[in-house]
Amino acid sequence: MDIQAWHLWTLAAIAAGTLEMMLPGFVVLWFGVGALGAALAAALGVGTSGQFALFSVVSLGLFASSRTIFKKAFMRDASPMKTGVPAMLGQEAVVVEALAEGTGGTVRINGELWSARPLGGGVAEGERVIVEQVEGLKLWVRHAAVTRELTPSHKKEGF
Repeated sequence: MDIQAWHLWTLAAIAAGTLEMMLPGFVVLWFGVGALGAALAAALGVGTSGQFALFSVVSLGLFASSRTIFKKAFMRDASPMKTGVPAMLGQEAVVVEALAEGTGGTVRINGELWSARPLGGGVAEGERVIVEQVEGLKLWVRHAAVTRELTPSHKKEGF
């Protein structure tokens, strides 16, 4: 039996389809569809350069368009989830070890103990504070009552 170009393109499409089933996401699928297009072109007598051009255009076109379609369809309402330092800013913590103006103390935030320094005076054990700033492994906090007094005017202005 004489192996022709369309046979090879069809095998490439089958291999891409098999890989697609094993890998997450639609990545290899589009190259399989491009290989099927090239197999059809080869069966119709299109030259090798035309087959490769068709394979490239179909594969890359489908790949690019599917990324934008999937992103618009599935990531429409997704808000970026805050982690690390941005997630801690503005969070409320409980003072575990009194915060003194020069020496600092310890606070519990999200179930973890952190070294903290007060902004604007000491804070007694058991009181609530708001994380204003993170510097390395140290939190700079402000008494929650002081923060609440400051925030209503900012909220009215849209800040």
